[in-house]
Amino acid sequence: MARPLLKIQRYFRRKPVRFFSLILLYLTAGSLVFLHAGFVGESSSGVRGGPVVLEIGGRTSPPDSRGLGVMGSRVIKETRRPGRRYGPPWMKKATQNGQDIRGRGGDYTSSWNRALKGRNAKDTDDGRAKYIGCYIDNIQKRALRGTSFLDYKKMTVFRCQDNCAERGYLYAGLEFGAECYCGHKIQAPNASESECNMECKGERGNLCGGANRLSIFRMELSHESARRYGSAIFKGCFHRPDNVTLALPISTVIQNMSVDKCVDMCTEKEQSIAVLAGEKCHCGFPTKHFSLHELEDEDMCLHRCQGEEFESCGNEEYFVVYQTQVQDNRCMDRRFLPTRSKQLLALASFPGAGNTWARHLIELATGFYTGSYYFDGSLYNKGFKGERDHWRSGRTICIKTHESGKKEIDTFDSSILMIRSPYKALMAEFNRKYGGHIGFASQAHWRGKEWPEFVKNYAPWWASHTLDWLHHGKNVLVVHFEDLKRDLFSKLKGMVLFLGLEVSEDRLLCVEGQKDGSFKRSGLRKLKYDPYTPEMRADIDELIRTVDSALKKRNMSGVPEEYKPR
Repeated sequence: MARPLLKIQRYFRRKPVRFFSLILLYLTAGSLVFLHAGFVGESSSGVRGGPVVLEIGGRTSPPDSRGLGVMGSRVIKETRRPGRRYGPPWMKKATQNGQDIRGRGGDYTSSWNRALKGRNAKDTDDGRAKYIGCYIDNIQKRALRGTSFLDYKKMTVFRCQDNCAERGYLYAGLEFGAECYCGHKIQAPNASESECNMECKGERGNLCGGANRLSIFRMELSHESARRYGSAIFKGCFHRPDNVTLALPISTVIQNMSVDKCVDMCTEKEQSIAVLAGEKCHCGFPTKHFSLHELEDEDMCLHRCQGEEFESCGNEEYFVVYQTQVQDNRCMDRRFLPTRSKQLLALASFPGAGNTWARHLIELATGFYTGSYYFDGSLYNKGFKGERDHWRSGRTICIKTHESGKKEIDTFDSSILMIRSPYKALMAEFNRKYGGHIGFASQAHWRGKEWPEFVKNYAPWWASHTLDWLHHGKNVLVVHFEDLKRDLFSKLKGMVLFLGLEVSEDRLLCVEGQKDGSFKRSGLRKLKYDPYTPEMRADIDELIRTVDSALKKRNMSGVPEEYKPR
């Protein structure tokens, strides 16, 4: 044993040999550390870089933290589902060589990546909200009794504020790190600040309430906006229906009438509209007997409320109408088609042209799920259950697609083609790309090189997408996003008929009250400057003229007036 040790000792006494041996050991140790870091980075990116599919007993299901506690002894294997990519035809060639054009063609399946990255709650650079404090909440009697929504993965303070402010509420409250509540009044006592101690699910460093505790912010809205749209949505002034009892089955006389009193009564009766007629309060739902389609001048409804000096309560002939927070359930039921369809109908659009919104409207109007050429886990978790079906399954009423080109278009038997102003569509898609479905791109993205590069690549695609569907589509119904917003009832009715279904007017009237859905981007963070340069506008205007001409050649109406080049 001593002889080998003696040999090793003599070996290291030689200075050159000892020197090179130490260098070799150093390089080997460094290589091992580098490889270890590489493996760790690769495994972590595999978890963050796209929708994760949980494989349970041979079945797949989307990730849902609420279901993780009841899986028992089943084996759970976590796998990455490869995201489909789409883009303009000239961008697809680059991906064939293994190149990832994430900044151009884009990975549209990982929609919530980089989404809604939170800023500090104390950051009041837009002067929109002020922190009020921590309040006690009770599931039996809520502190804020307006609308609410949950997101157990991506909730942020600013997202909650945007949703509440967009609906005209004075207060926004966050609870359990993932729940957002809105209201016009705080109906609960204060709690200790230390009890609002749960971090927001979508942003580290910000607190979003606690267990039965709300972190409440006051929205800096104008008094006029809060007065008119506080706990309910002002719908307008309407002429008295021919048969009030049939149109509005619930009514009562209220002493010292006010908007709050009528809205509160109709909310308790679980009716979606509150109608003020002097001292009388009527409740009901929009029907063909009182459709809320023929708006009157507000001056016709001028009649001061007895219990509220600055509010108008209408009169015997002209009614003031508010929409309560009660959900109209006449159009909320949805299911898959009872028999598989042999016809494939596309809901085609350029990204940012309102495809998700159109799907929401179609599902409510028809009662059937829509499908998708892609998979988006966030949409599935928000109720688009057709998202998980293969697009050729035949179980959905239509299939969302952003594809273009003859080969892709030929797979569909007919299509609804959604078109939106390129100026609006490009900005919407840029926000989605860098901020998620209802998030926003940061100022760094707008001011940096990303925006000019995006417009350069995507603007021509806006035109080529529409031209391809007009040229190769077999049976195309063109729907302009702007027209659908302006005249929802008649345009949606035409879409339902095109789908080969009977029209239910009650469902369509219900859709009008639920039209925004869960993917409306708040307008409270509009850019304070025009992001389009004169050169960009010149190029885009030329593309608009090309599309306008193509539509007219097909004997269709051209693009809407609001985005025609001047």
